[in-house]
Amino acid sequence: MPTPFPGMDPYLERPSLWPNVHSSLIIAIRDEIAPLLRPRYYVAVEERMVSVGPDDLLFAVRPDVAVVGLPVPKDVGVASSEHAGRIVTVALPMPEQMRETYLEIREARGDQVVTVLEILSPTNKLPGEGRRQYEQKRLALLGTRAHLVEIDLLRTGQAMPMLGYAGHSDYRILISRAEKRPLADLLPFRVREPIPTFRLPLQPGDDEPELDANRLLHAVYDRAGYDLRIDYAAAPDPPLSDEDAAWAASLMRARE
Repeated sequence: MPTPFPGMDPYLERPSLWPNVHSSLIIAIRDEIAPLLRPRYYVAVEERMVSVGPDDLLFAVRPDVAVVGLPVPKDVGVASSEHAGRIVTVALPMPEQMRETYLEIREARGDQVVTVLEILSPTNKLPGEGRRQYEQKRLALLGTRAHLVEIDLLRTGQAMPMLGYAGHSDYRILISRAEKRPLADLLPFRVREPIPTFRLPLQPGDDEPELDANRLLHAVYDRAGYDLRIDYAAAPDPPLSDEDAAWAASLMRARE
């Protein structure tokens, strides 16, 4: 069953569902553009490990991580038996390694990275170590000759640093061509709009395929059966504004 939304489905942003959406969309984009770029380029799914800690608000990123029913070791020593009744077993926040995937378009000859395509995750947008690491990687990439495409389909957190845009948008796509820096093209859009199409930046003179992320996301939604995992009677996470919530409710009524 297709999503009732014309563009990004805000219910897909739910923290417990988003990692699956993210990885599925990455693969869908790879499968879409790889045949179009042959034989000059190939598309690689790359991954990096991100160290995150308690300041990364892990409850918003990994809601399935919990500490329950911790056994109390019987051989734990105490300073004094008179204080034994006051001892409470607690759990300490621990650093965790999280895997993030992204795409690299590389020249088939020479293996040079031409374009990096990122789909942002909560760790990139929420305050903490994960965002700091991503911003460092992003800044380093902007200092190279590789293009950057950054797709932000999350309303949570803060948008990536940029200057010159004072408007409001729910989502955005950033296309940073190496030859145009520090200028870049920003495609802001709202939850009521389809995800804009754009051309993938490549080497000068090469045909640049158009990427229709809206069509790909909707195809992923249908194939993955996300409608079976979403309760459209409840509010999305994060919630919509009152006006957008009323608009979304009208979509649900039309679907019945």
